[in-house]
Amino acid sequence: MNIRTPAAKLAAAALLVMLTGCSGGTPKDGATAGSTPAATSTAGGGVAAVSQYDSGPRAFETPVNASLVEQGEGLFKTKGCSACHAFGQKLTGPDLAGVTQRRTASWMASQILHPEVMTKSDPISHEMFAKFALQMPNQGLNEEQAKAVIEYFKHKDQESGAKK
Repeated sequence: MNIRTPAAKLAAAALLVMLTGCSGGTPKDGATAGSTPAATSTAGGGVAAVSQYDSGPRAFETPVNASLVEQGEGLFKTKGCSACHAFGQKLTGPDLAGVTQRRTASWMASQILHPEVMTKSDPISHEMFAKFALQMPNQGLNEEQAKAVIEYFKHKDQESGAKK
């Protein structure tokens, strides 16, 4: 392969990122046998990934904070999230229908607040990056805003009765 062309360089870089990021499902966060077990996911359709952020109850298991839903919906629209995400269909990013049943609030908050870090350190996020070949941009939300977006997701899942 001639790696002097821009397309070949990009393909080689993408392959290198995917190959070096594969961990075989072993946590890289210093987790030990005595650590709290983390949840697994096959977001990319491959080997189950283990995430330190996705351990525990799913986000939908807590009541929706109705006072934050409207703010979360507004942020979802104004920050451009709907350009890549929808409920009930896959766009350039994952389908969000049922996301609160698949993920913990902690995982979603980390993904919203620090997507570039999650792609590098969290196996589930890394799998999604490999599957969708697109880095979620950091929208500069604070913790309260991320919580509002998650409450909006919970409301949407509750409203649709989503099961994923």
